[in-house]
Formats: sequence, structure tokens, C-alpha cells
Amino acid sequence: MLLTHPFCSWRSVVSGFGLALVLVGLPGSPASAAGQQPAPEGRHLDPQQAERLKSVMTPLLQKMNHPIQLDQVRIGLMDDSHINAANAGGGEFYVTTGLLQKANDEQLAGVLAHEVAHADLGHVSKLQTMGTGMNIASILLDVLGVPGARLLPMAGELLVARPYERDAEYAADRHGAELLQRTGRDGKRIMAATLTWLMQAEGVGAGGFFATHPATDDRIERVQA
Repeated sequence: MLLTHPFCSWRSVVSGFGLALVLVGLPGSPASAAGQQPAPEGRHLDPQQAERLKSVMTPLLQKMNHPIQLDQVRIGLMDDSHINAANAGGGEFYVTTGLLQKANDEQLAGVLAHEVAHADLGHVSKLQTMGTGMNIASILLDVLGVPGARLLPMAGELLVARPYERDAEYAADRHGAELLQRTGRDGKRIMAATLTWLMQAEGVGAGGFFATHPATDDRIERVQA
């Protein structure tokens, strides 16, 4: 993700080649792994929002290394004033009202390119596999009476998952720029400008060992390299 918020499950209604995007399935949405806060309330995309997302996202989806069929793409809208978007794996994405209200089309393309890149690189499934593996190992060690076994998932999160997530952010920035470039746009410039805008608008420039996302300045520098 560009920023950190909960995942939710979505479905879409597909009309012809385009995407008719409708939000459903909000009850029972999982809370954020970081803060265990409930997800923001969902809203239906109006026709103008759906058309805007379709026009920006479809070219990116078509330029993926591993393209997702358009009838397999699901996009949900969260009623949240923060600028945010996320990829939940399996062709599931969501965006916030804050993103749609505050981003111009180029900034929206930068954000969505980052999320499509996460999907293309399989980051969500890899993190899910890592988390499952650590939990199974913890259970086995606990059964065997190994001291501190229940701390394994927490240690794994700090030592394995979070560094992987930071590397994944760098990779998604880089690949997102490549996807934009494949659509005939200046990918590096758009991605760097989008990250700069996010830092200025949301104040998300700080990194650090315990931060899931690397420092925004570092991300901009790497994208421009």
C-alpha cells in the first residue's frame, strides 16, 4: 500500500469491456493488522467515479507482466478522508473518497500504478504465506514446549515481514513507474511527483526500523535513479 489502512473484500459488476464498479460485502471486513481498528465505512461508486477509475486503471492492468482479466477486478470505495488506496490480492483493490476528491488524474494514476504493481509482483500473497508459516511454526514450537514460542509471530513481523514490506514498497514504486511508462507516459516523473504530493498532503515522510513503509524521500530518490 501507499499508506496503511485495513483491507476489505469487494466484488464488481462487469459491463462489456469496461468495469462497472459496485461495492458490496462490507459486513465482517477484517480489521487492520497494525491497529485492529475497524475499516472505514464503504460507499457505492457513482457513475462518474467508476468511469474515472476505469479510464485510469484499465491501461495499467493491460500492461501488467501477469495481466488480470477485467472481469476479475474488484474495486471498492471507502468513506475515508485520507488519501489512500490498497491492493488486497486476487484482483481486489480499494480507494478512499479522500483520494478521489484530492488527486488529479495524474496523481490518481501514480497511486493506482503503485497498487497494480503490488498485484503484478504478488506481494500480498507472499506476505500471507510468510504470516501463515510463522504462525504454524509458533504452534509447533509451543506444543513442543519451546520457551518463547508464542513470541515468534511478533519477532517474525519485526525481523522478516516488515523489512520485506519496505522492500516491496520500493519494488512497487519502481514497477509502477514501469507500468506507467508502458502506457506511454513519463513513469518516473509521475511516480516521483505522486510520492512528493503524498508526503506534502499527508505528512508521511518519516521512515525508521519499525515503519512498514520506507522514508518517502528515499522512495523518491530510488524512483528517480
